[in-house]
Parts: sequence; C-alpha cells; structure tokens
Amino acid sequence: MKRERLYMFDTTLRDGNQSQGVAFTVEDKRAIAQALDGIGIDYIEGGWPGANPTDTDFFAKPPKLKRAKLTAFGMTRRPGRSVSNDPGLKAVLDAEVPAACLVGKTWDWHVELALGTTQKEAVKVIADSIAAAVTRGREAMLDCEHFFDGYKANSGFALECAIAALEAGARWIVLCDTNGGTLPHEVERIVTAVAKVIPGDRLGIHAQNDTDNAVANSLAAVRAGVRHVQGTLNGIGERCGNANLVSIIPTLLLKPDFAEHYETGVGSEGLRQLTHVSRLLDERLNRAPNTHAPYVGDAAFAHKGGLHGSAVAKDPRTYEHVSPELVGNRRHVLVSDQAGKANVLLRLKEVGIEVAADDPRLGGLIADMKEREHQGYAYDDAAASFELMALRALGRIPEYFHVASFRVIVERRYNARGGLVTTSDAMVKSVVDGDTLLSVGEGNGPVNALDYALRQELGKYSAYLADLELVDYKVRILTQGTGAVTRVMIESRDGQGNRWGTVGVSANIIDASFQALYDAIVYKLYRDGAPAGIVKAAE
Repeated sequence: MKRERLYMFDTTLRDGNQSQGVAFTVEDKRAIAQALDGIGIDYIEGGWPGANPTDTDFFAKPPKLKRAKLTAFGMTRRPGRSVSNDPGLKAVLDAEVPAACLVGKTWDWHVELALGTTQKEAVKVIADSIAAAVTRGREAMLDCEHFFDGYKANSGFALECAIAALEAGARWIVLCDTNGGTLPHEVERIVTAVAKVIPGDRLGIHAQNDTDNAVANSLAAVRAGVRHVQGTLNGIGERCGNANLVSIIPTLLLKPDFAEHYETGVGSEGLRQLTHVSRLLDERLNRAPNTHAPYVGDAAFAHKGGLHGSAVAKDPRTYEHVSPELVGNRRHVLVSDQAGKANVLLRLKEVGIEVAADDPRLGGLIADMKEREHQGYAYDDAAASFELMALRALGRIPEYFHVASFRVIVERRYNARGGLVTTSDAMVKSVVDGDTLLSVGEGNGPVNALDYALRQELGKYSAYLADLELVDYKVRILTQGTGAVTRVMIESRDGQGNRWGTVGVSANIIDASFQALYDAIVYKLYRDGAPAGIVKAAE
C-alpha cells in the first residue's frame, strides 16, 4: 500500500525564539537550521525578516540547506495599504528564500478588534498578500491565525479566508490553534469538516500547547486529513510552548496506526539523530535537557533494579514502547548500565570513524565516555571533542604539542585618569618538537587572553592556526555553590567556514575553558593534516 506524504514544518527559530528566556544569536539559528536540515525536515521557518536585527542578518546571509526549504515569516498586508506600499510585507517577499509563510486573521472578532476593518477587506488582504508571494516566485502558505476559535464563532468567514488563500495560489493553508485552547476531539471534528472544502494535501496544523494537547491535536489533525504539520524542537514556544516535533515525528514513523499510512522526509537515519538534535538545542540555549522527555530524555528508557529491571533484562519490550536506538537514545538499567555500544558506534559513524563492533578498544572508549558524562561533559554540541576523545582511545591521532603550564591574571585597578579598568593577561608554556616556547597574551577577558596566548607561539603549527576564530562561548553551572563544577562550550570557525564545537569541564572556569580551547586547536591541526610533533616534557 502506498503511503501518503506528510510534510514537517519547523518553527523553532521563530516561535521558539518567543519563549521566555530564549534569545537565539544568528550563529545559533544557522547551527539549528543545519541540524534540522540534516534530519530531513521539509520546511524551516527562519524568522521574520525586517522585524529585528537578528532575523534581518540571518536572512541577509541564509545558511545553505541541502533538503529543507528555508521559509520567511511575516504578516499579510495591512488594511488600507497596497501590497507594494507595505514595508513589513515587502521585507518578507524580498528575502531570498524559496518559501514565505504569512499570518492572516481568520476570526471575525479579531478582524474587528485588531485590524479594525470589515470581513470583506480581511479576505481581500489575505488574497492580495498570497498572490504577491506567488508572483515573486515563493512557495506561499497562510497561517490562519485563531482558526479554530474563528471557525467555532463564524465558520463561514473562517472558511472564506482559507478558500481565498487557496484560490490565490497558496500551497498550504495552515489551521492554527493560536491560544492552545482547542481539544483533540474538536480539532478532529473541525479539520474533517474543512477537508471537505479544501483538499487535505493543501492543509496544515499549527498547535500551541496551552492545554498540554499540542501533540495530540497535531496527530488528531493528521487523522482528519492534514498533510502538513508545524511544531518546534522540544516544544519550545510562547507561553506553554508549541507542538513538540521531537515527539510527533517518531510517533508518526514508529506507531503502526500512522507508520502504515504515512511517510515523512525524516527517514530512519534522521530519526536516529533525533536525540542528538534535541540535546543540541538545549546546549545552544545553555540549559539542562528535560530528563523525562518522551523518546529523547535520559530517563525515557531508564529502568531501576527489581521487578522492572529483571523484566527488561529478559525482554526490553516489556517496558519500552519502542527501541531507544531508533531515536538515537539508549537504555539505562540503573543497577547495571548495559547501554552504550550501538549508540557510540552510531556517533562514531556520524563523524566518519569506522570501528568494528568487536574492536577491543571500544569498551575502554565507552567506559571513558560514560565517566566523562558523569562528570558533566556533554558532546551533543561538542562533536569535535567527542571525535578527539574517540581518536585518542583508538590511537589514531598524534600529540602535536604539550602545554607544560599556563597562568592567567585578572587585575582590577584605577588607571592614570582615575577610571576603573579590568585587564586580563595570560602566559602559556608549550613544548613543540622538544623546544619550550613561551607566549603571552592580553585580552578583554581571561578566556580571550588565554586563547590568544595559547596559539600565539606554537612553532610550526602557528601557520595552521592563522584563520582559527572563536565565535561562541557558553558557560553552564552544573552544581551549586562557590565550588561549583562548570561546563564550557566553545564554537570555533576557520577561514573556509567550517565550524566545530568543543567542551571542557572543571571546578575552575579557566581550566574548563582551557580544555575546550585546547581541543579546538588540536581538532584544527588534525583536520588540516598537520604533521605530528616530537613531544617531551619541559625541563
């Protein structure tokens, strides 16, 4: 039986950015977009060009995606203005991306309250705006704002808005539960009715999570006919969040009621990256992942000893609704952790390291990785550090240089003019080919000074590091108190635009930073094919 195609539309970079405490940088947006593209998401909504400097900069130089269609979001034209005389709409249509998603009001009460116009004009606003996007060569779609409330209040007007978008050339008409108050049985009933007027392969669902039903509402909408599903990574979004694609995608692909009838752009390989991508977002937001998140949480497949642990040891299906490896997660039997090998082999394959499953060195690598994760290391946004750890365990990487010692001094003082200033200096003693090299750096902070000093004088390796640049630095406190353990995540970039993440963990924030900086340099040398060094301890 041929399965119908479902299209996944991710709104993390816009809706997710409206979450309290979330503020993506341009670099965050690019990294997340690349990760979403890698797993097979069909559409990635990048933000609202012209609405703020970050989104404008993002669309000025959008990331290159292999599969997903980068989508610009914005509003339909304002009443009383023509399409050509609306700067907000113009900014969206000027974005050099293949798709545009415009939000239009489909609740008669909101038309009167917010737009202050007539229903007739509101329908024309939608038709004109969608037609303009189509004329500009964009794949156009309409987010029908407050559609379910609008349908319940005045179904005729809500449908008239949707039909106007369809007739104007919209590829997708997305039914939005904007305040998150609609329940699954209502969604299924209303979508079923709408699908009799608008073909299901032109309909989408956008559900907010204010009653904790966004995932259920999205699945109900699919059952009723929609073929386009919007949501965010980990369900982040305004107020209580959005429909969680990290839960929706595996449910569609792994549960027979859906999997037998539908397929998505996310294949089995993309599905196995889901846990990694979910945790990458949390690392970007500098927050702890939800341990109990369905499918991808660290406790999603965790079993304590006793009755459950005994049953799982005999057959994991006793307490696991799907195999954790299918979504890139792993099983934890807490009294005897049996997980790891399959997941590590997958991660190694992702970074291009082929290892036989019976390689005797693999056990040591797994044990080392588990111990490091226990200490606080996290590799979902630090793939370079993971790769280096694996290469070292497998004996596949040389030691280029040895850092014998480093010192960082921070001084806060009054300058000659009586102004209060803080300065940072670092000194690093390195050994390259048996020679001891001393370098000093000054920076606008201790990490900047250490970074400069660390790679200022490394002999034959200095030329390899000329285009190395630190582009992002994040700190997370893992334990409380003045002696807290700190995790530092660093993102680096070279002159060819390659990016990589490294991690360090220590009770001393400078030491944690040094570990991440050191890995960033070693990774650059390894990837650029630098020759091995002759290292001996400094005397």
